[in-house]
Amino acid sequence: MEKRVMTDGRRRRGLMAASALLGGVLVLSACSGGGDGGDDKAESGKGGDTSQSKVDEAAAKKTSEAQIKITPKDGSNNASINNSAAVTVTKGTLTDVTMKTSAGTVVAGEISADKKSWKPDAQLERATTYKISATAKDADGRAAHENASFTTVAPANSFIGNFTPEDGSTVGVGMPVSINFDKAITNKAAVQKGITVTSSSGQEVVGHWFSPNRIDFRPEEYWQGGSTVTLKLALDGVEGAQGVYGVQQKTVSFKIGRNQVSIVDAQTKTMKVTQNGKTIKTIPISAGAPENKTYEGQMVISEKFKETRMNGATVGFTDDDGKGEYDIKDVPHAMRLSTSGTFIHGNYWGAKSIFGSVNTSHGCVGLSDTKGANDPNTAGAWFYNNSMIGDVVVVQNTGDKQIAPDNGLNGWNLDWAQWKAGSAA
Repeated sequence: MEKRVMTDGRRRRGLMAASALLGGVLVLSACSGGGDGGDDKAESGKGGDTSQSKVDEAAAKKTSEAQIKITPKDGSNNASINNSAAVTVTKGTLTDVTMKTSAGTVVAGEISADKKSWKPDAQLERATTYKISATAKDADGRAAHENASFTTVAPANSFIGNFTPEDGSTVGVGMPVSINFDKAITNKAAVQKGITVTSSSGQEVVGHWFSPNRIDFRPEEYWQGGSTVTLKLALDGVEGAQGVYGVQQKTVSFKIGRNQVSIVDAQTKTMKVTQNGKTIKTIPISAGAPENKTYEGQMVISEKFKETRMNGATVGFTDDDGKGEYDIKDVPHAMRLSTSGTFIHGNYWGAKSIFGSVNTSHGCVGLSDTKGANDPNTAGAWFYNNSMIGDVVVVQNTGDKQIAPDNGLNGWNLDWAQWKAGSAA
């Protein structure tokens, strides 16, 4: 009995404690959400939201409406060196744009006349990080600011094409547009699509890939004299190989001069210089000796030197001691016909009697000349002074093989069907 009474007592005390605890919970709950206090809190919270909205609204009214956009976006890598760093603004005008390299070098640029855009004055450098800070104001004079940093494409991730002839030059009718890329191109179709060559003559112009690094463009027949040829490179951003992108975006043009084609005949040992199909001069020559015949075929003058050195060792003509069979440091009036070393040039060391009578050279075409290249009355001087880069020299009857079309600018040795077969377009 005693034990039971005590147990009941403990139970009553436990119930009372639980009741008190629940009451406390109820009281706490009432303070937190129910009753008049809860209504006050809810109203207070609503008032707080309203107050914050008013603050936000007031802040928004003080913010400029001008919207600045910088391209490329902040943090970009492999950015274009041509089209990057463009800054534009809507609902306002630009007041200041500053562009610097990560090293602190300022990049010059100009805000447009309508103050809606900015761009740098010159092409950017590859593999360089640039930072741009721009400021604009809206109609009420409120300022807006924007900043961005980006890195241009690295040489390892980009390719360029070195092209000939030069912008604004005047060249002969045989001059192709030749482009040599510094990286091997695997996506030839995409790259060729980004290159356009047109002529004012209306001649069809087609590209031919000689290798993954070289493409030349020409029409079926020689360019028309007096025409203008335009080369447009739209290679910026074009993926030429996996992870390797073009960076060039430019247009160049050159003029085609008079039509001059010279025909060298190794049997008669003469060269007939023609303009528009008519012979204007016949010059005695000395071609390659029987043991060193001159290549046959259509060759284009690619370089001109008033004087140059010719060392046989550089083209495989050596004596037993390894030195060149010849080493002439002042060859006059030299014009290159092939990459491998074929020239048409003046010759002052040979007897005058050889020209027109015997072939004596190591493969070049020689014309009578004098040491120093200062006598305008020699055959070598006349031909040099009356020739230009891009003129055609056709070599016949040497008994040697036809020159390879990629040995120099000599793609004319492919017929039109062969030429077009090398296009990736």
